Amino acid sequence: TAASVLLLRACLALLASPIYLLSFLGMWEPFCKKVFFPFILDKIAVMHDKKSKKYKQELFRNLPDFRGPSGELRLLEIGTGTGSNFQFYPAGCKVTCTDINPNFQESLSRNMKKNQHLHYEQFLVAAGEDLRQVPSGSMDAVVCTLVLCSVQSISSTLREVLRVLRPGGAFYFLEHVAAEHSSWKYFWQQVCYPTWKLVFAGCCLTREVWKNLEEAKFSELKIQHISVALPCVPIEPHIVGYGVK
Repeated sequence: TAASVLLLRACLALLASPIYLLSFLGMWEPFCKKVFFPFILDKIAVMHDKKSKKYKQELFRNLPDFRGPSGELRLLEIGTGTGSNFQFYPAGCKVTCTDINPNFQESLSRNMKKNQHLHYEQFLVAAGEDLRQVPSGSMDAVVCTLVLCSVQSISSTLREVLRVLRPGGAFYFLEHVAAEHSSWKYFWQQVCYPTWKLVFAGCCLTREVWKNLEEAKFSELKIQHISVALPCVPIEPHIVGYGVK
């Protein structure tokens, strides 16, 4: 019930009261962005990669099919983070990395060194909703994993994706989403929502991202609902797939 959700939210906020206090004083966000989130994302990425590896291998298998007329594959990744997707991209792929947070350099450099089969074009500090530094129709593929949960606007981000893709290019996604509304998973997502969003740099637990994807103007869209279970975190339901411009 709504009352149980509010009561449990208050208990969780009490447990996280030091973070709420730091946030009130304007000190949490800069610390989170620079230190906490890059550190914790690195740890979560390792766990998540183990659980989602088979889905990512399957997802990115047809990436070479989207090479441009020149035979090159120009790929833009939104919210590159630590660069955990690099291992799945085909050899010779030209990668442009973007992230709103430039503080992932250490783990990003580590993953770049590990994946020297790719050409790294540039790193842009940019939000998914504003990719003005990327020319229209210049990309064969755009990739976005575990990012649409924290963008300001999913529909604006998808508009930018469609703008930068060439006709016939593809958008690949793997995102955690809201659980079935009648389930306990959804109940706990609602309980954790405000504190989770504060602690994890704006990450929203209850977005129904598949609806935004269905509303975007893709000529072809493949979405699969999957389960990626991580211990003690309310982000088990995921969607994975791709859309063609």
